[in-house]
Amino acid sequence: MERPGTFADANATFEEAKFVIAGVPFDRTTSFRPGARFGPDSIRQHSWNFESYDLETGVDLSDVPIHDLGNAGEFGSAAEMVASVREELRPVYEAGKIPIVLGGDHACSPPVVEAHPDPSSLGVLYLDAHMDFRSSYLGDSRSHACSSRRIVERVGARNVVVLGVRSVSREEIDENKGIGMSFVTAHEVAREGIESAVQRALNMLKTERIYVSLDIDAIDPAYAAGTGTPEPFGLTPRDVKYAIGQVAPRLAGLDIMEVSPHYDNGNTSALAARLAREAIVRSVAAGHPH
Repeated sequence: MERPGTFADANATFEEAKFVIAGVPFDRTTSFRPGARFGPDSIRQHSWNFESYDLETGVDLSDVPIHDLGNAGEFGSAAEMVASVREELRPVYEAGKIPIVLGGDHACSPPVVEAHPDPSSLGVLYLDAHMDFRSSYLGDSRSHACSSRRIVERVGARNVVVLGVRSVSREEIDENKGIGMSFVTAHEVAREGIESAVQRALNMLKTERIYVSLDIDAIDPAYAAGTGTPEPFGLTPRDVKYAIGQVAPRLAGLDIMEVSPHYDNGNTSALAARLAREAIVRSVAAGHPH
């Protein structure tokens, strides 16, 4: 039975759940088009469109224990959001569950990683059109333009790979020369194919568990126009589906950020909901060690 405001098939209690959905409706650091605060509920709404059964894996989501925590509260600043998200997500990891976090602008990702009891044990696959590697942006070190930088500070440069990047500032490239965060550009993906590119990225991440942070703008705006900073020449939905499938046996958590539903007719929200489901069914099919 559909409960308005919850993710489809999220019928388990927190105690029973293997996967925990959480929404962070925050977009105060958005620098171009606002609206990502409406992302979590729009993604949930579109999740009801799909059959619970997954054709490829044979996994039925109605058999998978999923809990929806609902949305985090309203925040005045990014610093408040960060503190609150850390606090809300820590018990999810501590209980051995896999968080699926729906944003929100990309400023919401670092605190989800920081909430992990042992962040240095995580690898992070960061799918994004942008490098997000500024030390500060518009006076805010917690801006969505600084998110990969904040994650690197927590897990180490060798444990982060950005995939799909095609928009950077010269300063980001120059500063990263001394820091050494790896990245695979969207242009490299187009040249060498997604299988090779993802394999290369995952080979760089030596950790047992991998956290996936997906800025929906990693996907080309032809498929995902409902986002704050659309950037042409992007990945396809199937590219991202493939990447999630490859990470699934090692999945520690997933976030899907920067869905701004008012800029299209719901297709970006539907895609985000489908990719969240993909992470769950692939993780279950891989016999995730939980």
